[in-house]
Amino acid sequence: MTSRLARFVTRTLLPVLATAAMFMPGPLAAQGDLLVAPTRVILDGSRGTEVILSNIGQQEATYRIGLELRRMTKEGKLEDVSREEANEIEQAALGMIRYAPRRIKLAPGQPQAVRISARPGAELPDGEYRVHMSFKAIPQARPVTAENATTTAGGISIQLIPIYGVTIPVIVRKGRLEAIAAIQNPQITAGPGGQDVLTLDLARKGESSTYGEIRVMKQGQDEPIYLARGVAVYSELSERTVRMGLNAEQAAAMRGPVRIEYRQMPEKGGDLIAAVDTVIG
Repeated sequence: MTSRLARFVTRTLLPVLATAAMFMPGPLAAQGDLLVAPTRVILDGSRGTEVILSNIGQQEATYRIGLELRRMTKEGKLEDVSREEANEIEQAALGMIRYAPRRIKLAPGQPQAVRISARPGAELPDGEYRVHMSFKAIPQARPVTAENATTTAGGISIQLIPIYGVTIPVIVRKGRLEAIAAIQNPQITAGPGGQDVLTLDLARKGESSTYGEIRVMKQGQDEPIYLARGVAVYSELSERTVRMGLNAEQAAAMRGPVRIEYRQMPEKGGDLIAAVDTVIG
């Protein structure tokens, strides 16, 4: 990483990310003592980009960087896909991504850049290709003590060490791609424990995924009464069901006429992707 970028991240970005990790756990990629920014990478040209890793802990840490395949289910979950099960699009995505370094050791408070680029072949069909880049902590070797060990039936002591990691999507778009979306079937349903849940379907058509925030607006008000950020419908899906937990005040405010909008993220311009005017009973 260049000295100028290092100074910027250390003095400006790292304190902001650390504060955001405490108050905005949803859209921020943070796990353990590792912060990653940005949380989503899109490559649609010959130039690559960088992802910044930051160690906000008090001890030196080492992270292994790799590529994984995941598919989104209709419920919005990401399921792991083995390389043996990968389809042609997923195999092509793995083959075109280049990144370095693949292992990073960070001192406390130290940031580091990971360079990412894509080389789609000229014969590759136009479309969207996606992998997920993982950043996993490598546990430090520690002696087994009575406090952190578990004894098996055979009298053998073992130590269980959790491995923390962050995963972000890396999307490559080749050619001129378009996508449209529609909001369908919005309603308030009962979730686990009786909590009210706003449920809706996001229908998608086109060659690329959609990504943005869902806003629920009351007529006559400029500010949303509910906001959900970072909602994606990946290109393998034609429809995704979104469920968002509500507190009692939010659920009461939503009943009656509302406008539900699906917009691009503010940092991407906030353009409207889809909207519906409806009445929630």
